[in-house]
Amino acid sequence: MSSISQNAPGKTVLLMGNEAIARGALEAGVKVCAAYPGNPSSEIIGTLAKVADELGLHVEWSINEKVALEVAAAASFAGLRGLCAMKQNGLNVASDFLLNLNLSGSRGGLVLVVADDPAGVSSSNEEDSRLYAKLGDLPLLEPANFQEAKEMTKSAFEISEKLGLPVLIRSVTRVSHARGNVCLDELPRSSPKPRFEPSQRFHALPAISNHKLLHEKLNRAKQMAEDSPFNFYRGPEKPELMVITSGSGWMYSLEALINLNVQERVGVLKLGTTWPLPESFVIEHLKKADRILFVEEVDPFLENNVKEIYAQSCLVLGLKSFFGKASKHVPDVGDLNPEIVTHAIQNLIQVPYEPRPADYALRAHEAAAELIPARALGFCAGCPHRATYWAVKIALALDGRDGFVLGDIGCYSLGMGPSGFGLMRTLHAMGSGTGLACGFGQLNRFGLEQPVIAVCGDSTFYHAAMPALANAYYNGSNFLLLLLDNSATAMTGFQPHPGTGETATGKEAPVIDLKAICEVFGAHVEVVDPFDVAATVETILRLLQDEKGVKVLILKRECALVSAKHQKRLFQVEVEQDRCLGETCGCNRLCTRIFKCPGLMWDKETGKARIDEAICTGCGVCTEICPASAIKKEKA
Repeated sequence: MSSISQNAPGKTVLLMGNEAIARGALEAGVKVCAAYPGNPSSEIIGTLAKVADELGLHVEWSINEKVALEVAAAASFAGLRGLCAMKQNGLNVASDFLLNLNLSGSRGGLVLVVADDPAGVSSSNEEDSRLYAKLGDLPLLEPANFQEAKEMTKSAFEISEKLGLPVLIRSVTRVSHARGNVCLDELPRSSPKPRFEPSQRFHALPAISNHKLLHEKLNRAKQMAEDSPFNFYRGPEKPELMVITSGSGWMYSLEALINLNVQERVGVLKLGTTWPLPESFVIEHLKKADRILFVEEVDPFLENNVKEIYAQSCLVLGLKSFFGKASKHVPDVGDLNPEIVTHAIQNLIQVPYEPRPADYALRAHEAAAELIPARALGFCAGCPHRATYWAVKIALALDGRDGFVLGDIGCYSLGMGPSGFGLMRTLHAMGSGTGLACGFGQLNRFGLEQPVIAVCGDSTFYHAAMPALANAYYNGSNFLLLLLDNSATAMTGFQPHPGTGETATGKEAPVIDLKAICEVFGAHVEVVDPFDVAATVETILRLLQDEKGVKVLILKRECALVSAKHQKRLFQVEVEQDRCLGETCGCNRLCTRIFKCPGLMWDKETGKARIDEAICTGCGVCTEICPASAIKKEKA
């Protein structure tokens, strides 16, 4: 039995932050859980999927975040508790529904967990999702540790039902992906039977009266926040400096006080209900100190909102000095850490501190470089995307009209780097490459003569590119869409999608055929194996030179990491040393310097390329790119 599903009140278990959120949802009696995968949120649904059958849940990977929220909301409308999870980029997708759902309200507990990624560690941007809570007048909770991740999730369902509103939980990478002890509570033994009451209406109209009702609900939420156990103060009664923080900033602040040994001089006000803020609670604690430091991830959300509260009560509170992102005491980009917070506090109260030597980071890097081999960001050995980009590179050169490649989010975004030969020129949101191609594909009437290529993965196609493709056909755009079908949502952990024939819980599902969809949208569609480089080049070149309408080339080859689990290598690959040109290769070691497959190594002793048998997957693509035909393959 998984520790997530065991009914063992009082037992302490080691859980990842996302697992703790999942456990909190189970203790709250959640019945329907939906998400679209995206780091750092993916483990929430992944964890719930493993126990779905055991506990009688519906758990799904939805086609995108908006649909995921709609699925969870349907459960709420029927009186069940629903959970939706996503990363910060996904909230942008879901916001169209969310900012109407806030007006319609909900019935059963409805919780939306958003895992932000400060510093954009595994994201295309750095975004603060808390602003959506303020924009949508929705309650927001921020866990600071693993126990709170569980408890706040559980509490969020209760708040949601009391208010008739969805409740947001904001986690961050350092909470979602770290581990710590969590004390379990009891799992519910029963749940209500779903029923949609015909007398109820869930809609945003009339907008004005519903907006007024929403504000009344938010005022009730504010009163609930005043008494929340997730808000508290730790420190002296009259501190020289008070830190106001939330989420991961709480743990960083505590560590900073220990580093400086100033627990008797500096207090910390920890806020767990960060929207709406508990105004009376905040005002009461602002009286304690005249100097305030804000410690929070990404945007100055607390900082600006607490300052607003202060502005309304400044005559009572007297003169205060505020420090944070606005004053540059705390960086306004990137994620926080204890060292940053320590320096901020030290600078404000002028206490001695022996930090790491200035050259510590440099020396640590140098030491690591001797022990850890350098690894550039790039495609895996045997990745079909590398072969695809190579074919694109050759086809564009043969075409000779300065064609360009538009892309979006996924493994194939590495097409911007060396392993994709720097071909991809745009990177925004999921499906944006196809949408941009719609626009570029209209510009031939104004004299644009360059061929336009969009690149999209199979999961991204289902998620966001289908509307753009329909738009392209409807409006008569002209471009080539390369649909990279590797049968995996690979960058986020190989979660299934509508093209894999499997659900989130591992059950068999119908496969939604990519070729059929594209043909329904009016595109001319062809399919090719990217490992057949010559055929791929020929097909791309031919389709580029066909200047009529939308063309889709599906490059179908399973992700190398997926196929390695169930398929033996296709070929045994070997470099014939006597034929390898070594340093005299006309392209200056094309195989290792330009093609850059990790399965190819440069032997410094012999001055020749060779195959790394431990890494090579046996795809055989390198045999087609060697100008000296020195790389040979045989059926494995």
